Amino acid sequence: MKKTLYIVALGQLLLAAAAHADDLVVIGNAASSPLTKEQVSDLYLGKSQGMKLLDQPAAAPIKAAFYQQVSGHDLSQVKATWSRLIFTGKAQPPKELPDSAAVKKAVAADAKTIGYVEKGAVDGSVKVLLDLK
Repeated sequence: MKKTLYIVALGQLLLAAAAHADDLVVIGNAASSPLTKEQVSDLYLGKSQGMKLLDQPAAAPIKAAFYQQVSGHDLSQVKATWSRLIFTGKAQPPKELPDSAAVKKAVAADAKTIGYVEKGAVDGSVKVLLDLK
């Protein structure tokens, strides 16, 4: 009985996390300019450079949701893309930070940095550059 309740509770948590991860935004410093979905996809897949990119941990549901919404790629495809880019020396992957709070803090401190967080995490310290509705 306890095992069943645990499984049900875990399922509800995963569903809540997935639903919450759908309300994502790309953030930048207050001085940053808005970005298009294509620009963000190109940056996060190593097709263009010029910004410092911040990423969330692979285990966080927000990461999978972000890459799916921005590029249509799942995490295994993203990992393969970055492995190829790193091996050929063409690019370095986004810096991984532990959570949205750390991403927001780092973005607020550097005008050349962008990251993604849940829409509810945005405050006056950062600017929404792209809303992934």
